Amino acid sequence: MKQKRVTIRDHHAESALFGRRVFVSLIIVVIAFGVLFTNMYHLQVVDHQSFQTRSNDNRIKVVPLAPNRGLIYDRRGRILAENRPVMSLEVTPEKVQNLDQTLSALQQLLEIDQETIDEFHESRRRERRFNQIILLDRLTEQQAARFAVRQHEFPGVSIEARLVRHYPYGEAITHALGYVAKINRNDLTKLRGEDKQANYAATRVIGKLGIERYYEELLHGTIGYQQVEVDIHGRNIRTLSVEPPIPGQDLHLELDVELQQYAFDLLGNDRGSIILMDPRDGAIRAMVSKPSYDPNWFAQGISFAQYQSLLNSHHSPLLNRSTQGGYPPASTVKPQLAVLGLEQGTITPTTQIWDPGWFQIDGVDHRYRDWLAWGHGWVNVTDAIVESCDTFYYDLALKLGIDTIHDDMIRYGFGARTGIDIAEESAAVMPSRGWKRARFNQPWYAGETVSIGIGQSYWTTTPIQLAVGTSVLVNKGERPVPRLLHAIQEGEVVLPAVVENREPVTLTNPRNWDVALRAMNLTVSSIKGTAHNSFRGAAYTSGGKTGTAQVRSIGQEEEYNAEEIDERYRDNAMYVGYAPAENPELVVVIAVENTIGGGGSVAAPMARKLLDFYFEQDQRYAQQ
Repeated sequence: MKQKRVTIRDHHAESALFGRRVFVSLIIVVIAFGVLFTNMYHLQVVDHQSFQTRSNDNRIKVVPLAPNRGLIYDRRGRILAENRPVMSLEVTPEKVQNLDQTLSALQQLLEIDQETIDEFHESRRRERRFNQIILLDRLTEQQAARFAVRQHEFPGVSIEARLVRHYPYGEAITHALGYVAKINRNDLTKLRGEDKQANYAATRVIGKLGIERYYEELLHGTIGYQQVEVDIHGRNIRTLSVEPPIPGQDLHLELDVELQQYAFDLLGNDRGSIILMDPRDGAIRAMVSKPSYDPNWFAQGISFAQYQSLLNSHHSPLLNRSTQGGYPPASTVKPQLAVLGLEQGTITPTTQIWDPGWFQIDGVDHRYRDWLAWGHGWVNVTDAIVESCDTFYYDLALKLGIDTIHDDMIRYGFGARTGIDIAEESAAVMPSRGWKRARFNQPWYAGETVSIGIGQSYWTTTPIQLAVGTSVLVNKGERPVPRLLHAIQEGEVVLPAVVENREPVTLTNPRNWDVALRAMNLTVSSIKGTAHNSFRGAAYTSGGKTGTAQVRSIGQEEEYNAEEIDERYRDNAMYVGYAPAENPELVVVIAVENTIGGGGSVAAPMARKLLDFYFEQDQRYAQQ
């Protein structure tokens, strides 16, 4: 009986203990639910906005949209650079079961070279599998037709439409207009600032040379965006909103494409440059450099073979001879030297020297030959320009000295960039004692000054510098900054380009301009003038100066015969001129490399044809 009561007591104790445990468990459950509820409240109410934003970041993707590039027109509204719709062949690797097999079949069907396949693989490594990757940048109509017939055999491969840059006038305008090509890492590095780099997030091409590069910021436009909903793998589900891109601004140039094409054709197979510029405001009407190349090669994706052909050509088609070609100016700078001599009092308009056909420095045996072997006889400064007497300028240069010549010629713009609105420009060389010491660690010699007098020795100029230097003469001191841009257009708003001038060349006696200009007029109109034969019977008045630049020095007893020497050692033919003679509206500069014949027989006739074309064209448009 006692044992049983103990058992009952123990049972009551165990029941009490169980009750306490249930109670504690209930408390724990309540607390747990309280904590869970509190967390749920914070997640769904207090922190809802924060987590909603994070969720949207994962769910909504911002896709950049490239703007349409601005168009480029000539001065009469003709299109020089446009955006043409083209078809490209694009591959989505994720949707292709056997990529190598597909590429091999496409390569055979569409005659795709291995270089293109290699470029595709390079692009594929930078993209996600579900992104479309361009295989062929520009499909021909034949390729598009072949693929369309068998498209069902190539899942994951499609034809897409897009815009590419196109230059209707091809190589005739390349060195002025430049071109666009695929944007690369170096291009992005040059875009200073994160905002500018972000503006190119969807851009495939960028201006590389010429106007396309110089005005890249205007032409490119502003990037747009679209918000798209994506799945967890980043694939697009739907478009939520779109902020359209702002197209680039259109440019209107001073170039006249008819005149440009005529000048390009006029050079034929010769190497050289032609520039036609309005001296009053620096407006470039034509700027030709030859040989040239088709800028559409770069805009559409140049092949390795095409690029190598340009790089390896000994004719240097990639060189812009108009702004980077270094030519000895030869006799084309005699008018500027004449003005300097008159200003310095070294000569007067009536000063004469005797020209026997050569010049000697006192105490030196070497003879500096005149182009006319038997000499010009007695000549003054006007005769020396009209007949291009070298001996007169040998003597004048030696009396002036290299330091005086250098300091004055830089006022005309020689030895410095002109400021033309393309980046590809050379300063060329306006030598001095200091320049030679720094360049060669050698002193300057009197014989070098003699050669400077006829635009030889170390003196080199670019054709655009000659255009500016000639403009200073006809403007009687005003020095324009050459420019290709006429106006910027955004919608209906047209903003004209700023016309700039550098510091003018001032004279103590302004009548000295008239001496040089009268002589240049007589070079064309006088029977003794070196350009007279070329301009006989012209319907307008003009002035000019011929030049024949030696490429290689000729020995004292050596005779020069262009037909018997290697072409690369033949003289360059040069001409600078302007028209009309009073109040000129056009300056012409011509440089033709390695010709048989000099400035009077090669370059001056070209100038006549160009000026004829220009004035006839003006009359034609005036009558319309």
